[in-house]
Amino acid sequence: MSNRPRIPSPARRSVLRGSLAVSAALTLPAAGAAAPAFALSGRPRAAWGVQVGDVTSSSALVWVRSDRPARMIVETSATESFRRARTWHGPLVGSGTDFTGTTPLYGLPPGEQVHYRVTLADPQDPRRTGEPVHGTFRTAPARRRDGVRFLWSGDIAGQGWGINPDIGGYVVYDEMRRLDPDFFLCSGDNIYADGVIEPSVTLPDGRVWRNVTTEEKAKVAETLAEYRGNFRYNLLDHNLREFNAQVPSIVQWDDHEVRNNWYPGQILDDARYTEKNVDVLAARSMRAFREYFPVSTLRARSGEGRMHRVVRHGPLLDVFVLDMRSFRNANSPGRQPDDTTGILGAEQLKWLKHELSRSRAVWKVIAADMPLGLVVTDGATDFEAVAQGDPGAPLGRELQIAELLRYIKHRRITGTVWLTADVHYTSAQHYEPERAVFKDFAPFWEFVSGPLAAGQFQANALDATFGPDRVFVRAPDRANVSPMESPQYFGEVDIDGDSGELTVRLRAQGGSVLFSKVLQPGRVGQ
Repeated sequence: MSNRPRIPSPARRSVLRGSLAVSAALTLPAAGAAAPAFALSGRPRAAWGVQVGDVTSSSALVWVRSDRPARMIVETSATESFRRARTWHGPLVGSGTDFTGTTPLYGLPPGEQVHYRVTLADPQDPRRTGEPVHGTFRTAPARRRDGVRFLWSGDIAGQGWGINPDIGGYVVYDEMRRLDPDFFLCSGDNIYADGVIEPSVTLPDGRVWRNVTTEEKAKVAETLAEYRGNFRYNLLDHNLREFNAQVPSIVQWDDHEVRNNWYPGQILDDARYTEKNVDVLAARSMRAFREYFPVSTLRARSGEGRMHRVVRHGPLLDVFVLDMRSFRNANSPGRQPDDTTGILGAEQLKWLKHELSRSRAVWKVIAADMPLGLVVTDGATDFEAVAQGDPGAPLGRELQIAELLRYIKHRRITGTVWLTADVHYTSAQHYEPERAVFKDFAPFWEFVSGPLAAGQFQANALDATFGPDRVFVRAPDRANVSPMESPQYFGEVDIDGDSGELTVRLRAQGGSVLFSKVLQPGRVGQ
């Protein structure tokens, strides 16, 4: 275990005080309607909670959403009493960003608990303010011996399984919050924009699953308003809002933020969509994504930025957040003998190699939104991820991954670990050149977790090109098993400050540790 002293449920009085106000504000399904849907009189309300993203040893991004135009004001303090509080004047939020806003915090003390509260002020009368919403987070440590611990998973509200009030909503978030991690890495599929949420679904055993529903979740998302409504939907859940108020996030996207298995340039043959150009849909989704998540490389107001980035979390850890969606080539049988675009695009691959080579962190977590050696199909002949079922030499998108793995080996880059979600089960794969057809790489581990609130699916086949061995897997024997029938999955990474050892635990909702693996620091291969 990491050596940093853990603070059980830090600032719980403050966090719950803000969360109770939010819960009261979101009791009606109509809360999913576009803002400002509430009374125009009165004071601004932050009814969707708060979030913090991309925390480093000295900086963080604080997010909020108002119910009307307002000025965002953030106060930070070392204590819950907010004595000697520092005030940060944030943006004026309005309809251009769906009444969301993000305020950057700089010059924070490393390795410390930061308490914050967000107040929304009437832009015409700054004295008219709403009830503050409270949160807390830890900055990344400056000292190695403090250690780091974080969680990861993905896949939220998929396959028609939304917020079920009969089971308490997204209760897995409450379990994760109680583990008090330093941050949470969401590996994509934060929403299912192509997934309709029906009021009820009958399970195979005759039980009925009930969903909270909203107008935007009654059809596939196409308009900007519908994408915004999809991102708002998950914030109706009190477990998620309380989790966001205590645990900062590192967020990436995958396909369902737009639609299943999308790629740039795709023209849809899907009767559910009136807009057939996926590039138009992706632009609308990305705009809503910028508005609803605090991401250091995205700018909601200007529309500029990129998803891929490095989040540096002290001397022990750098997190390399990939975008395996925006720059990929078209899904295909994947047999091209020459492929410079691949799944990352040429420029992102160049960026990743450069950033890996200059990293001085003990551990370099590569946060991928899709797995490497698992065969993920798209229809009868095409493939959605990297592997394409041909166990021979690298072809298609495998060529780009082979180039990256070769680079890591020859540059002797130590401490690389791959984390992902996407496939809706949990597993651990070890990649070994002695088992592989392509052999010019150092051994490495890839860990898969998820879903958090979606259907579970059978395990995918493995592709032998990079020699994966499935050391552990937990998956159902049929498709789309509901969260009421099987526990949801998330992973935990714990880096010990003294030894530098990295421990991965694959967890199931309910407290079970299904699999654990300890990795040693300072090695090119594991």
